[in-house]
Amino acid sequence: MGKVAPVLVVLVILTTLWYGAALAMNWDQAQTLADDDAGWTDVATAALTLERPLLPTPDQVVGEMIRGVFGYNVVSSRSLLFHAGVTAWAASLGFMVALIAGMTLAIGIVHIRTLDRALMPWLIVSQAVPVLAIAPMVVVVLGNIGLTGVTPKALIAGWLSFFPITTGMVKGLRSSDPMRRDLLRTYSATGTQVFMKLRWPDSMAFLFPAMKVAAPLALVGAIVAELPTGAQAGLGARLLTGSYYGHTPQIWAALFMAAILAMLAVAAVDGAQALLVRARGGRL
Repeated sequence: MGKVAPVLVVLVILTTLWYGAALAMNWDQAQTLADDDAGWTDVATAALTLERPLLPTPDQVVGEMIRGVFGYNVVSSRSLLFHAGVTAWAASLGFMVALIAGMTLAIGIVHIRTLDRALMPWLIVSQAVPVLAIAPMVVVVLGNIGLTGVTPKALIAGWLSFFPITTGMVKGLRSSDPMRRDLLRTYSATGTQVFMKLRWPDSMAFLFPAMKVAAPLALVGAIVAELPTGAQAGLGARLLTGSYYGHTPQIWAALFMAAILAMLAVAAVDGAQALLVRARGGRL
């Protein structure tokens, strides 16, 4: 109970502030729609129950999520789970591409000085380019060569998640104790043996935190990639349709579903880390 109470207190405070903000932002619209003889309580009630409010209330968002999750068949284009699955698939593909490419490049950077000097500055510069600027260009270019669908979304998701994985892995591979490396060399260990028995295990302590950062970024990249394409499926498509029709509860429901997916992604990385620790005989 001691751990739950602070969370509940924060939740109550945020919910109260949310209702207050919704009341203030929707007041003018509710007052315009209300009858001339309507009192302030009637206007306040209307402000918290508008069909298309500027800021939906928490119960409106929760209701929209419940309808989107349980009100339709999971394969229906109106199902929130369907759209979440489309985005999660693209983000997962991009994350796996970034993980494989980032780890491979990190190994090369650590072992080849030329790669370190030539690529690291470009990796840093690549993160200064806004993904909103490059996403439409990537989608258009790949579309012209016949690559459509999940491929552009996966590449943009991988673009965002690539940098933290690479830098985390580089830091991890370089974190090994020099005295332990010297000890292995005194036993005539080869470079491969030093890597497998020392560098690689030590790098895991840095790789998994980097993956926790990269996984939500991959999700953000997939959603952003859906926006310039006018996608018919995915959480980005839900955001677009909600914006077109002024249905703000749908927009907020999609945002909350994205947050849930991000939490699930981080939890999956935590689970993978726990399995690895146990496989190596350790305890969390």
